[in-house]
Amino acid sequence: MQYLFEIQFISLFRTNALLAVFLADFNMKQKKNLFIALEGIDGSGKSTQTKLLGEQLTREGHKVYTTFEPTDSPIGSLIRNILKGRLKADHRTIGGLFVADRLDHLLNDVNGIVKKLEDGFTVITDRYCFSSYAYQGTHMDMDWVIQANSMSAGILRPDVNIFIDVAPEISMQRLYSNRNIIELYENLENLKLVRAKYLEAFEKLKSEENIFTVDGNRSPDLIAEDIWKEVSQMLKLQQVG
Repeated sequence: MQYLFEIQFISLFRTNALLAVFLADFNMKQKKNLFIALEGIDGSGKSTQTKLLGEQLTREGHKVYTTFEPTDSPIGSLIRNILKGRLKADHRTIGGLFVADRLDHLLNDVNGIVKKLEDGFTVITDRYCFSSYAYQGTHMDMDWVIQANSMSAGILRPDVNIFIDVAPEISMQRLYSNRNIIELYENLENLKLVRAKYLEAFEKLKSEENIFTVDGNRSPDLIAEDIWKEVSQMLKLQQVG
């Protein structure tokens, strides 16, 4: 009897867990606001495009929340200190810190992405999971990085991942002209590897993720125009749906 009870309890638990996942997924699919991730190597112009897209959406009457990774949380601040060379850490440690920072970024009950979406904001993030796949995947097995971030991806995938594709040589020129400090991953050889890893990750996950690539070698205005065409089309399709 006890064995049968345990089997029934486990079965009920699994059913309720699956129902919770289904309802969460259903609720997210009913939302009219978007979750947008901007991706690209350092110097690709993500921060500029995040700002421009946020301003455009605001003009169109949307509630907009822009954010970034690493975050400004205690975990994100630790990562930034490592990237700036103030602290040293193994690449595996850095990868693990990004996993923790991303989960807090999603689930923080004050300003987490999930809460902001539930509150009706369109959320634009400067970096999300693909940044880890590309940057940490350059220094360790990418499949491990994907698996380590599977909980975040399972909680929330962007409606679109916008990849600003820029030549590493151009990105380095931009970095040297705009930065006083060059960070850990910001050298030409590494950025070439990171770009290649981005493309590898897109191929691996093309059936699971919506990926839009824009030519980042042009002026910010032209890049913003292409991004807005894609996003505005998605908004129109949501209204029709």
